[in-house]
Amino acid sequence: MTVIGVITRGKYGHRLIETVKEHSDFSVVTADLPEFVPVFIEEPDEFLESINFDRRVFSAEIVITYSLHSDLTSSIAKLAAEAGVRSLIVPGGPSRASIPELKKISEASGMDIGVHEICCTLEPNDFNRPFADIFGSPVLKVQTKDGKISDVKVIKGAPCGSTWHMAKEIVGVPVKDAPPKAGLLIQHYPCRATRGDMGGIHESGELHKQAFIKALENEE
Repeated sequence: MTVIGVITRGKYGHRLIETVKEHSDFSVVTADLPEFVPVFIEEPDEFLESINFDRRVFSAEIVITYSLHSDLTSSIAKLAAEAGVRSLIVPGGPSRASIPELKKISEASGMDIGVHEICCTLEPNDFNRPFADIFGSPVLKVQTKDGKISDVKVIKGAPCGSTWHMAKEIVGVPVKDAPPKAGLLIQHYPCRATRGDMGGIHESGELHKQAFIKALENEE
């Protein structure tokens, strides 16, 4: 059985855990970080020790860390590499991670590290499979009847669960309105991607809109 490790912080990471359990047969191991941490952590290794961080999360070959803090993420990456983790997935984007430091760790250890602003851009590679075969950039299969959407099957969906929410809510929508409606439903879902600019939740909405267009083109 595939084991996925998830490092949560406050409210972040729990929805991914729920989605993985609902839409896959993967087993999940977790470790928690405090919701509130110092802006700058001079000794992140010592900080993790002081909070009794559960290193058993690194028994998984694929780990997703919602540390959302450049100092902690780098320390977690070093621990993951030492434990033999194959792939470390880092949501939150470059502003929450020290890219040069993570690159050094990746090159020295051979562990794949992917930093993503939004997790629905995740694409599969030789390291993050089978997780990224099911969770990441959306892939849909759509059926229509009498000019309306009759069924949507999620082949691959966003780890937050928004793709499955959209697939359920869009049934019955006229075909011509479905792609923009798909994007809108994603933006209305309580996803924790950033809002207020043209990235984040807007990019997620556009990804799902395009996935829906492609699915309609490929309808059997």
